[in-house]
Amino acid sequence: MNRTIYLDHAATTRLLPEAAEAMEPYLSIYYGNPSTLYELGEKSREAIENARAIIAATIHAQPEEIFFTSGGTESDNWALKEAVSLYSRMHKGRFAHILTTAVEHHAILNTCMELEQLRCKTEYLPVDETGTVLVSKAEEKIRENTCMMSVMYANNEIGTIEPITELAQLAKRHELIFHTDAVQAYGHLPINVRRENIDMLSASAHKFGGPKGSGFLYIRKDINLPAFIHGGGQESNRRAGTENVPGIVGMGKAAELSHRRMKAEHYKVKKLRNYLIGRVLREIPDCILTGSTHRRLANNASFCFKGVTGEAVAILLDTQGICVSSGSACTTGQKEDSHVLLAAGIDSEWANGALRFTLGGENTKEEIDYTVEKLKMVLADMRVA
Repeated sequence: MNRTIYLDHAATTRLLPEAAEAMEPYLSIYYGNPSTLYELGEKSREAIENARAIIAATIHAQPEEIFFTSGGTESDNWALKEAVSLYSRMHKGRFAHILTTAVEHHAILNTCMELEQLRCKTEYLPVDETGTVLVSKAEEKIRENTCMMSVMYANNEIGTIEPITELAQLAKRHELIFHTDAVQAYGHLPINVRRENIDMLSASAHKFGGPKGSGFLYIRKDINLPAFIHGGGQESNRRAGTENVPGIVGMGKAAELSHRRMKAEHYKVKKLRNYLIGRVLREIPDCILTGSTHRRLANNASFCFKGVTGEAVAILLDTQGICVSSGSACTTGQKEDSHVLLAAGIDSEWANGALRFTLGGENTKEEIDYTVEKLKMVLADMRVA
């Protein structure tokens, strides 16, 4: 097989041709600043508001509840840091308490570490062996000064889908802000922020066929979250800076298309994913599937292989034209075992051999067969050596 087989869609996705086409005029023809009064700038403003309306509709929100950012990391930082700031202002400087999980993306975990320096206490909700938050244990963690709960919608490493509705209902009963990092879920799973009681939601365009450097934060309209970037009056005075018009336009088009195609792509990708899982578990010894068997993203197949390092396997597969990951793309190259796997109780001997395959709509059964054969060859050679 001569072409590259891309099985790392959790890291990033190819820019959809339709998104690229939608962006092009705003790179060359309609280049006006959206904050200006003349027609050239008004064209940019109209495009931004059209994308805002499209994205709001996909999660059953109002357009004025969507705020454009540079991506999921910024959205996560904004949600956590300013929720703590809001709590402190409302309670005359009282120190806040945040609930999250040990399986979150580092955009959440490292932000919590930074907030700890400001005397904001973070506590981590327990998860089971599949990485699923134990809702029954969550209520025990709530304190008098708990201001918010932040739980990712679906895990970026092992694909487990969290019980968001149940956790958000718990947060609502205790009058907590509920935030979810939906970077891996948005565009791949149907989300209804009203029905699911989600107060804030982060998403990133390049995970669903949009351009890198664009994302959004949904903020329920009755949460007066403070501005994150100060300057001009963009994004209703909450996120200053001239807008990335082409990026926003491309994200809006990708959001529209990913939701229109979601059902068909989900069925196709899940079928391929199950085929991959079945072959790997049947044909490769000393291998375990990580994450939930049933509540997992349709495109995610994550394994641990005993006696090898996942990073070395990924490098050798790359020589065969296969792109996979040894974990989160944001932590590749680090020596530590996956914090997600360790939180799920998988010991270092297994966690060291973690490998993640994340499929997309363009992948084929032929590619999966080729991948499995090359994976078997690489593992056999490594284990003999």
